[in-house]
Amino acid sequence: MISTQAWADAQLLWDFQQMGHEPRPCSVGLGLGSHDLGVADASVELYRRGLFPVIVFTGATSRTTRGRMPLGEAEHYRERAVELGVPGDVVLVEARARNTGENIRFSRALLAERGVDVSSVLLVSKPYEERRAFATARKLWPEVEVVCASAAMTMAEYVDSIGDARLVLDMLVGAQQRLLVYPEQGFIVGQEVPGDVVEAYRRLCGAGFRGRLVHGSS
Repeated sequence: MISTQAWADAQLLWDFQQMGHEPRPCSVGLGLGSHDLGVADASVELYRRGLFPVIVFTGATSRTTRGRMPLGEAEHYRERAVELGVPGDVVLVEARARNTGENIRFSRALLAERGVDVSSVLLVSKPYEERRAFATARKLWPEVEVVCASAAMTMAEYVDSIGDARLVLDMLVGAQQRLLVYPEQGFIVGQEVPGDVVEAYRRLCGAGFRGRLVHGSS
């Protein structure tokens, strides 16, 4: 049973994680692999709006996806996009990345290898990972403009779509922890985190939502 306080704290984290960018035309779209095929769907919608000519889907597998996406996250995203009518020749697959930093670095290398000139990236992620994705891209690809996007939905709608409330709250807490500890490790640029968000994160940790925390960090 998830308490009212935990839901309220999760909403604070959810709201903070979203960047509030207005999608606009970019050189490429970059869909970050995960357990959530909604990232592929959101990427397709943005492609249909003419916001980029090429999509890169990036991601191998993780403990969350190795059972449901045995071909790798990026490959399953590609299949989904093609099913939805995106021409296969505009979709590139980066199938090795196992974290957000590798998503960015390996996709950047793939685009360079293919001769794609990139001045801006429309970065598509799960709704609660926009801010960390942005901070990672700014650290590892500082010369490009980064615009963030995700499926337009409320936290309640997202929980319903995933069907596992505890998993979503665990993921929210994990994403927030990384925003707090990764800057000093050199993985992302620093972000100013409001005090109420930090307190909400700590309460959720105390309530047991620790399934996606980085071990050895706090």
